[in-house]
Amino acid sequence: MSESVKLTKRTVDALKATGTRYVAWDTEVPGFGVRVGPSGSRTYVLKYRVGGGRAGRVRWGVIGTHGAVTPDQARETAQRWAAEVASGGDPAGDKIDKRKAPTVAELMAQYLESHVKVRNKASTAAFVTDLVNRVICRDALAKLKVSDVTSADLARFHSRLSKTPTTANRARSALSKAFALAETWGYRARHSNPCAEVEKYRETSRERFLSPAEFAALGDVLAKAERGELVIEEGGKPKAVRVNKSAVAATRLLILTGARRGEILGLRWEWIDWQAGRANLPDSKTGRKPLMLPPAALEVLRGLDMPEDGKGYVIRGGDYSDPEVPLVNLKSPWGIIRAAAGLPEVRPHDLRHSFASVMVAGGASLPVIGALLGHADVKTTARYAHLATDPLKAAADHVGGVLAGHLKGPEGGAEVVKLHRKT
Repeated sequence: MSESVKLTKRTVDALKATGTRYVAWDTEVPGFGVRVGPSGSRTYVLKYRVGGGRAGRVRWGVIGTHGAVTPDQARETAQRWAAEVASGGDPAGDKIDKRKAPTVAELMAQYLESHVKVRNKASTAAFVTDLVNRVICRDALAKLKVSDVTSADLARFHSRLSKTPTTANRARSALSKAFALAETWGYRARHSNPCAEVEKYRETSRERFLSPAEFAALGDVLAKAERGELVIEEGGKPKAVRVNKSAVAATRLLILTGARRGEILGLRWEWIDWQAGRANLPDSKTGRKPLMLPPAALEVLRGLDMPEDGKGYVIRGGDYSDPEVPLVNLKSPWGIIRAAAGLPEVRPHDLRHSFASVMVAGGASLPVIGALLGHADVKTTARYAHLATDPLKAAADHVGGVLAGHLKGPEGGAEVVKLHRKT
């Protein structure tokens, strides 16, 4: 059943429920009508064909329900949609796609599964996964549709994290990559990444370098831990503590090689070239890398139990009996070690910074330092450039003092050298 009538509030209100669904068509806009349900519900619709002609697919575009939308408002929408259809558009299909579009939380889950787990190293993947779950997906931003997110939304999200600028910037980077992938996956238009206009916060780099006295204190604690004589204060009373010997060895190797924590904890016996004094890492943060092992580091390795077949993890976990079980948690033992040494704020990564600072003091060039530490970007090594000013200043002061003495002449105490003309 269907009928044609000019749709006004009066004519729509007068439509009766018949127990079956029917459409009352508008006499002014082709395809525009109000669908009356069996119980009398009234919904404005626009019927059209996608692709044009009889071969096109019929689409019923739902505009809104009577009462929430007036007949005149529904007619204006129908006219606008009809114009889009004439231009090759599919307004109802666009609404369907938008309803099906993923939220930011769903995008981030796909980003972790399809990109991070596949392309990033395990340590990076763990960091990004924690960042997404702990920071991004707990924010109101996570509930928004990916297609609806604007630069203003991202700016507000970034601002909410202003007290932790480093975290804010890392979250922005993860979102930026995810939204770039959203364009590839068809969730957003090309070149519409909402992160592009959100400026990162300035970060204050934290560089902690241990002094010779602090290294001595650390060495004393490591020696006591190796002997099983380490005692700390707890509640004002002395308490004997035990530190896993693998953790002690790992700490010594971090100090002596400048390696990353993951490189030491993942080190295997079969990678060590004893004659060359290095470990050939098949993979690291920057790919394949030779990790140089100075004599002191080789001595640490010789003090550990290497399996007869020369295979397995150097730094073992568990009860130390299985060479295929690595130590994965250095945080707890390091917390004991640094507290006992009076260095409560020092991180394992600061040992790497300190290694670099000693190299600079010894006159090593930045390219050599970068190669030894495995830096992929020269900008990373450049952070240590300012450390070279002390030896440079000492050299400049010495030369300047000598030249200043020459400039003062005989009265200033400078030696006068007579020049003899050859005959």
